[in-house]
Amino acid sequence: MSTPKPVTKPHYLRIRDFILDGIRNRSFAPGARIPPEVELARQFGVSRMTVNKAVRDLAEAGVLLRYAGDGTYVAERKAESPLLDVNNIAEEIASRGHGYRADVGFVREEAASEEVALRLGLAVGAPVYHSLIVHYEDDCAIQIEDRYVSPQWAPDYLAQQFERETPNAYLMRTCPLSDVEHTVEAILPDADSQRLLGLAASEPCLRVLRRTWSGKHLVSFARLLHPGNRYKLRSQTRVRK
Repeated sequence: MSTPKPVTKPHYLRIRDFILDGIRNRSFAPGARIPPEVELARQFGVSRMTVNKAVRDLAEAGVLLRYAGDGTYVAERKAESPLLDVNNIAEEIASRGHGYRADVGFVREEAASEEVALRLGLAVGAPVYHSLIVHYEDDCAIQIEDRYVSPQWAPDYLAQQFERETPNAYLMRTCPLSDVEHTVEAILPDADSQRLLGLAASEPCLRVLRRTWSGKHLVSFARLLHPGNRYKLRSQTRVRK
Protein backbone atom coordinates (compact mmCIF):
# COMPACT_ATOMS: atom_id res chain seq x y z
CA MET A 1 0.00 0.00 0.00
CA SER A 2 1.51 3.33 -1.07
CA THR A 3 2.07 6.11 1.44
CA PRO A 4 -0.18 9.11 0.77
CA LYS A 5 1.67 12.23 -0.26
CA PRO A 6 1.51 15.08 2.24
CA VAL A 7 -0.86 17.88 1.30
CA THR A 8 1.14 20.95 0.35
CA LYS A 9 -0.36 24.34 1.14
CA PRO A 10 -0.65 26.57 -1.95
CA HIS A 11 2.12 29.16 -2.20
CA TYR A 12 -0.19 32.16 -1.93
CA LEU A 13 -1.65 30.78 1.33
CA ARG A 14 1.85 30.38 2.75
CA ILE A 15 2.54 34.03 1.98
CA ARG A 16 -0.81 35.11 3.39
CA ASP A 17 -0.16 33.18 6.62
CA PHE A 18 3.34 34.66 6.85
CA ILE A 19 1.88 38.18 6.75
CA LEU A 20 -0.90 37.33 9.22
CA ASP A 21 1.58 35.77 11.64
CA GLY A 22 3.73 38.90 11.38
CA ILE A 23 0.71 41.04 12.26
CA ARG A 24 -0.22 38.82 15.21
CA ASN A 25 3.27 38.87 16.71
CA ARG A 26 3.62 42.57 15.80
CA SER A 27 6.57 42.10 13.48
CA PHE A 28 4.28 44.11 11.20
CA ALA A 29 2.65 46.63 13.52
CA PRO A 30 -0.49 48.61 12.59
CA GLY A 31 0.52 51.29 10.10
CA ALA A 32 3.77 49.51 9.20
CA ARG A 33 4.75 48.78 5.61
CA ILE A 34 5.08 45.11 4.67
CA PRO A 35 7.94 43.92 2.44
CA PRO A 36 7.51 44.74 -1.27
CA GLU A 37 5.98 42.07 -3.49
CA VAL A 38 9.28 41.61 -5.35
CA GLU A 39 11.05 40.86 -2.08
CA LEU A 40 8.35 38.41 -0.93
CA ALA A 41 8.47 36.65 -4.30
CA ARG A 42 12.24 36.21 -3.96
CA GLN A 43 11.92 35.08 -0.32
CA PHE A 44 9.33 32.38 -1.13
CA GLY A 45 10.69 31.47 -4.55
CA VAL A 46 7.41 32.19 -6.35
CA SER A 47 6.16 34.54 -9.03
CA ARG A 48 5.11 38.07 -8.21
CA MET A 49 1.61 37.14 -9.41
CA THR A 50 1.36 34.60 -6.59
CA VAL A 51 2.41 37.20 -4.03
CA ASN A 52 -0.05 39.67 -5.51
CA LYS A 53 -2.93 37.24 -4.97
CA ALA A 54 -2.08 36.82 -1.27
CA VAL A 55 -1.71 40.57 -0.76
CA ARG A 56 -4.88 41.32 -2.74
CA ASP A 57 -6.92 38.86 -0.64
CA LEU A 58 -5.73 40.48 2.60
CA ALA A 59 -6.45 43.95 1.23
CA GLU A 60 -9.98 42.93 0.28
CA ALA A 61 -10.44 41.60 3.83
CA GLY A 62 -9.40 44.98 5.25
CA VAL A 63 -6.19 43.64 6.81
CA LEU A 64 -3.88 45.54 4.46
CA LEU A 65 -4.04 48.91 2.70
CA ARG A 66 -2.46 49.27 -0.75
CA TYR A 67 -1.27 52.60 -2.14
CA ALA A 68 -0.24 52.84 -5.78
CA GLY A 69 3.37 53.89 -6.12
CA ASP A 70 3.95 53.74 -2.37
CA GLY A 71 3.48 50.23 -1.01
CA THR A 72 1.25 48.08 1.18
CA TYR A 73 0.62 48.79 4.85
CA VAL A 74 -0.98 47.04 7.80
CA ALA A 75 -4.41 48.58 8.39
CA GLU A 76 -5.00 50.36 11.67
CA ARG A 77 -7.67 48.29 13.35
CA LYS A 78 -10.28 50.34 15.17
CA ALA A 79 -11.42 49.36 18.61
CA GLU A 80 -14.99 48.10 18.43
CA SER A 81 -17.80 48.17 20.95
CA PRO A 82 -21.34 46.79 20.68
CA LEU A 83 -23.71 49.75 20.55
CA LEU A 84 -26.72 48.14 22.18
CA ASP A 85 -24.82 46.52 25.07
CA VAL A 86 -23.33 48.15 28.17
CA ASN A 87 -19.93 46.54 28.54
CA ASN A 88 -16.99 47.17 30.83
CA ILE A 89 -14.43 48.95 28.63
CA ALA A 90 -11.55 47.43 30.61
CA GLU A 91 -12.82 43.94 29.77
CA GLU A 92 -13.36 44.89 26.12
CA ILE A 93 -9.76 46.01 25.82
CA ALA A 94 -8.43 42.93 27.64
CA SER A 95 -10.45 40.69 25.29
CA ARG A 96 -8.52 42.20 22.38
CA GLY A 97 -5.26 41.28 24.10
CA HIS A 98 -4.31 44.89 24.80
CA GLY A 99 -3.35 46.80 27.92
CA TYR A 100 -5.85 49.00 29.75
CA ARG A 101 -5.40 51.95 32.07
CA ALA A 102 -7.52 54.84 33.30
CA ASP A 103 -6.63 58.45 33.99
CA VAL A 104 -9.11 59.80 36.55
CA GLY A 105 -9.58 63.54 36.10
CA PHE A 106 -11.88 63.97 39.08
CA VAL A 107 -14.64 62.35 41.13
CA ARG A 108 -16.71 64.90 43.05
CA GLU A 109 -20.11 66.06 44.24
CA GLU A 110 -21.66 69.10 42.57
CA ALA A 111 -24.99 70.79 41.93
CA ALA A 112 -26.97 69.44 38.98
CA SER A 113 -27.12 71.73 35.98
CA GLU A 114 -30.37 72.12 34.11
CA GLU A 115 -29.34 69.50 31.53
CA VAL A 116 -28.10 66.97 34.10
CA ALA A 117 -31.18 67.48 36.28
CA LEU A 118 -33.40 66.81 33.26
CA ARG A 119 -31.42 63.72 32.26
CA LEU A 120 -31.50 62.23 35.78
CA GLY A 121 -35.00 63.33 36.77
CA LEU A 122 -33.72 65.57 39.59
CA ALA A 123 -34.34 69.15 40.64
CA VAL A 124 -31.93 71.76 39.27
CA GLY A 125 -29.22 72.29 41.89
CA ALA A 126 -29.74 68.89 43.53
CA PRO A 127 -26.50 67.12 44.52
CA VAL A 128 -25.07 64.70 41.96
CA TYR A 129 -21.84 62.73 41.74
CA HIS A 130 -19.69 63.63 38.73
CA SER A 131 -16.65 61.76 37.39
CA LEU A 132 -14.39 62.41 34.42
CA ILE A 133 -12.15 59.56 33.27
CA VAL A 134 -10.04 58.96 30.16
CA HIS A 135 -9.74 55.29 29.18
CA TYR A 136 -6.62 54.10 27.34
CA GLU A 137 -5.90 51.09 25.15
CA ASP A 138 -2.15 50.42 24.93
CA ASP A 139 -1.51 54.04 25.99
CA CYS A 140 -3.82 55.40 23.28
CA ALA A 141 -6.83 57.37 24.55
CA ILE A 142 -10.02 55.83 23.14
CA GLN A 143 -12.77 57.20 25.39
CA ILE A 144 -13.60 60.15 27.61
CA GLU A 145 -16.22 59.08 30.14
CA ASP A 146 -18.08 62.06 31.59
CA ARG A 147 -20.57 60.51 34.02
CA TYR A 148 -23.20 61.78 36.45
CA VAL A 149 -24.68 59.48 39.09
CA SER A 150 -27.64 59.86 41.42
CA PRO A 151 -26.32 59.74 45.02
CA GLN A 152 -29.52 58.11 46.20
CA TRP A 153 -28.83 54.89 44.28
CA ALA A 154 -25.00 54.80 44.46
CA PRO A 155 -24.12 56.46 47.79
CA ASP A 156 -20.53 55.14 47.89
CA TYR A 157 -19.61 56.30 44.37
CA LEU A 158 -17.18 59.00 45.51
CA ALA A 159 -15.17 56.53 47.61
CA GLN A 160 -14.27 54.24 44.70
CA GLN A 161 -10.80 53.83 43.18
CA PHE A 162 -11.68 54.09 39.50
CA GLU A 163 -8.09 53.42 38.42
CA ARG A 164 -8.75 49.86 39.63
CA GLU A 165 -12.43 49.36 38.75
CA THR A 166 -14.37 51.22 36.08
CA PRO A 167 -17.58 53.09 37.00
CA ASN A 168 -19.44 50.66 34.77
CA ALA A 169 -18.15 47.66 36.73
CA TYR A 170 -18.93 49.31 40.06
CA LEU A 171 -22.48 50.31 39.05
CA MET A 172 -23.22 46.90 37.53
CA ARG A 173 -22.15 45.34 40.82
CA THR A 174 -24.11 47.66 43.11
CA CYS A 175 -27.06 48.72 40.90
CA PRO A 176 -27.69 45.86 38.43
CA LEU A 177 -28.67 47.23 35.03
CA SER A 178 -32.24 46.73 33.85
CA ASP A 179 -32.73 49.35 31.10
CA VAL A 180 -30.53 51.55 28.94
CA GLU A 181 -31.10 54.45 26.57
CA HIS A 182 -28.55 55.44 23.88
CA THR A 183 -28.17 58.43 21.59
CA VAL A 184 -25.23 58.53 19.16
CA GLU A 185 -24.00 61.56 17.23
CA ALA A 186 -20.91 62.71 15.34
CA ILE A 187 -19.32 65.90 16.68
CA LEU A 188 -16.10 67.88 16.52
CA PRO A 189 -14.26 67.86 19.86
CA ASP A 190 -13.93 70.98 21.99
CA ALA A 191 -10.52 72.19 23.15
CA ASP A 192 -10.51 70.13 26.36
CA SER A 193 -11.50 66.95 24.50
CA GLN A 194 -8.83 67.55 21.88
CA ARG A 195 -6.22 67.78 24.62
CA LEU A 196 -7.41 64.67 26.47
CA LEU A 197 -7.71 62.53 23.33
CA GLY A 198 -4.71 63.95 21.50
CA LEU A 199 -6.78 65.08 18.51
CA ALA A 200 -6.75 67.96 16.07
CA ALA A 201 -9.75 70.29 16.01
CA SER A 202 -10.80 68.91 12.62
CA GLU A 203 -10.87 65.24 13.69
CA PRO A 204 -14.45 64.03 14.32
CA CYS A 205 -15.61 62.07 17.36
CA LEU A 206 -18.49 59.75 18.15
CA ARG A 207 -20.45 60.83 21.20
CA VAL A 208 -22.76 58.41 22.98
CA LEU A 209 -25.28 59.82 25.45
CA ARG A 210 -26.32 56.99 27.75
CA ARG A 211 -28.83 56.76 30.57
CA THR A 212 -29.10 53.61 32.69
CA TRP A 213 -31.77 52.32 35.06
CA SER A 214 -31.73 49.73 37.83
CA GLY A 215 -35.29 48.58 38.19
CA LYS A 216 -37.40 51.74 38.30
CA HIS A 217 -34.47 53.89 39.42
CA LEU A 218 -32.67 56.20 36.98
CA VAL A 219 -29.10 55.76 38.19
CA SER A 220 -26.66 57.30 35.73
CA PHE A 221 -26.24 59.66 32.78
CA ALA A 222 -22.97 59.52 30.82
CA ARG A 223 -21.41 61.29 27.87
CA LEU A 224 -18.95 58.90 26.20
CA LEU A 225 -16.65 60.48 23.61
CA HIS A 226 -14.64 58.30 21.19
CA PRO A 227 -12.11 59.40 18.54
CA GLY A 228 -13.73 58.56 15.21
CA ASN A 229 -10.42 57.42 13.72
CA ARG A 230 -9.78 54.89 16.52
CA TYR A 231 -13.18 53.55 17.43
CA LYS A 232 -16.36 52.17 15.92
CA LEU A 233 -19.71 51.15 17.36
CA ARG A 234 -21.40 47.99 16.14
CA SER A 235 -25.04 46.97 16.26
CA GLN A 236 -26.52 43.58 15.36
CA THR A 237 -30.24 42.88 15.36
CA ARG A 238 -31.89 39.55 14.74
CA VAL A 239 -35.01 39.85 12.61
CA ARG A 240 -37.76 37.48 13.66
CA LYS A 241 -39.44 35.63 10.83
